[in-house]
Amino acid sequence: MRFMIIVKATAESERGDMPTEPLMAAMARYHEELARAGVLLDGSGLKPSAQGWRVRYGAGGARTTITDGPFTETKELIAGYTLIQVRDRDEALEWTRRFPNPRGEGLEAEIEVRPLYEMEDFAAVEGVEHFRDLEARR
Repeated sequence: MRFMIIVKATAESERGDMPTEPLMAAMARYHEELARAGVLLDGSGLKPSAQGWRVRYGAGGARTTITDGPFTETKELIAGYTLIQVRDRDEALEWTRRFPNPRGEGLEAEIEVRPLYEMEDFAAVEGVEHFRDLEARR
């Protein structure tokens, strides 16, 4: 099973503040442990929303619009992620309990963990074979 560990954005991450050296070291150690265990698929920090944009699709054929960042609702933004592949939810929970505080020790922070859909979840959906073909080519 694949799980995404989502690091929530903060005012600091939205300003583009870089992590402290101790935090970078803790994150590096954690990701090295994941890699040694063979469960790390990917992980990265995201630049502030000021450097991004949103695409909004209109209902009923209404026009699609592009909105440049920054976006004001920090609590709805993502500052980074780690993607892991583990046996089950319990193993994912164990790894996420060890995730370093993304703001640094003693500071309030939040991560969110969500399972990813797998191809078998879409077995009954018409058109899924196109995605299976893409997956087979990777």
